[in-house]
Amino acid sequence: MDKKRLVVVGGGPAGMMAAGIAAQKGCAVTLLERNEKLGKKLYITGKGRCNLTNACAPEEWMDNLPRNGKFMFSAFNRFNNRQVMDFFEALGVPLKVERGNRVFPVSDKASDINRALERYLRQNGVEVLLSHRVESLEMEDECVSGVLVGGKRFPCEAVVVATGGLSYPSTGSTGDGLAWAKGLGLKTEPTYPSLIPIETREDWPAQLQGLSLRNVALTARRNKKVLYAEQGEMLFTHYGVSGPLVLSASSHIAGLALNEIELSIDLKPALTLQQLDARLVRDFEKYSNKQFVHAVKDLFPQRMVEVMVRLSGIAPQKTANQLTRAERAAFAALIKDLPLHPKALRPIEEAIITRGGISVREIDPKSMRAKRYPNLFFAGEMLDVDGYTGGFNLQIAFSTGYLAGVGAAQEMEN
Repeated sequence: MDKKRLVVVGGGPAGMMAAGIAAQKGCAVTLLERNEKLGKKLYITGKGRCNLTNACAPEEWMDNLPRNGKFMFSAFNRFNNRQVMDFFEALGVPLKVERGNRVFPVSDKASDINRALERYLRQNGVEVLLSHRVESLEMEDECVSGVLVGGKRFPCEAVVVATGGLSYPSTGSTGDGLAWAKGLGLKTEPTYPSLIPIETREDWPAQLQGLSLRNVALTARRNKKVLYAEQGEMLFTHYGVSGPLVLSASSHIAGLALNEIELSIDLKPALTLQQLDARLVRDFEKYSNKQFVHAVKDLFPQRMVEVMVRLSGIAPQKTANQLTRAERAAFAALIKDLPLHPKALRPIEEAIITRGGISVREIDPKSMRAKRYPNLFFAGEMLDVDGYTGGFNLQIAFSTGYLAGVGAAQEMEN
C-alpha cells in the first residue's frame, strides 16, 4: 500500500525541519522550494555564521518573545533549544555558545547548518524539488487536496506551508503563503519590518558611523510610557542607529506613529546620576586647567567626545575649572539620557524578520494545524510570533517546523 503523501512548501529552516521529522515518522514527503537551493535565507543569518538558537534557560527564553510568546509553549516544550543543539551535533555539527548565550556552529559557517538539514532530509528519504514555485493550494471539502506548480498538480493528503514572511525577499520570502492564508479566510495581522535598523531625525549619528557601543542602555518610550528598555550593544550608522539593542527596540515600535516615539541612550548605565556626578567632579579636578573638550576624553570613545561636547551646549574651549555646577549637572543628565527621535524604520527588505502574519488564534498551538482546515499546517515566520535577536527566531522556526511535521504525520495516520 502506498504511503500517504505530505507536501511541504518552502525549503527554509521551518520547512526542512517539518519535512524531515514527518518523513522520519513514516510519511512520504515532497519538499517544494522555489529557489535553486534550500535554506537561502539561512546562509545570511548571523552575518553568515548562523545564530541557530539561544542557550538560555527555558523561562528566560519566553521572556525574549515580545509577542504571542504563550503560543510557543507547546512547540518549545516538544522541541526546545537544548534539543535543537543536540539535533545538530548528532548530525555532525559541533556547536559553541558565545556572549549572550548565542549558539553558533564552531566553524562559524551557516553552510554547515544548511548541509546538516539537507543530510537529515536525505537520510529520511524526503523528495526535494528545487525551482518549484507553488502557485496555489487546491481545496476539496474543506481540506487541502494538492498544490499547483506551473500548471502541474501535486496531490497529497496534507500540506505544511512554510514560505516565510516578507523580509529579505531576494531569498524567496515574498508573502505567497500569507496570500493563500488570506484567500482561505484565515485572519492575518498587519505585517511590519521587525528587528530592523532605525533612521533618526538627528544627523549627528552619521558622524559616528561605524562606532559600536557596548554596555549601554537603550529605552524606547511612547508618550513617556516605556515600551522597551534593555542593556547591551548598539551601533551608529550613516542614517541613524542599529545593533542588537536597536533591532530589539524596533520590534516594539513597528506599526506605531514614530513621531510619538523617543529613544534614550544611557551611556553609563552602571552609574547612578549621583555616582556619575562624582566621576565628573574627579575628572574635572584631574584636568582642571584643560579645555572642556579635553577634560571629558576619559568618558567616551574618542570619536564621540566632540559630538557629546557639541550636544551639551557648553563652549568646548572653556576650562574644566570654569564649569558651573549647573553645567556639570546638565552634562551628567545628557550622558544618562541622550535623546534620539526615529524618523523611519529601514525598508522591510532589510528586516531580519517580519512582524505580523497569520493570527495565532487561527492555529492549534499543539500541532500548528489551521483550526478550520484539518490537514493544513503552518510554520515559521508566517506566524504572528517573533523574538529578539540572539537565536530566538530560528528556534521559533525549528520548533514550529518540528511540531507541524509531527502534527501532519499524526493527522495523516488518523
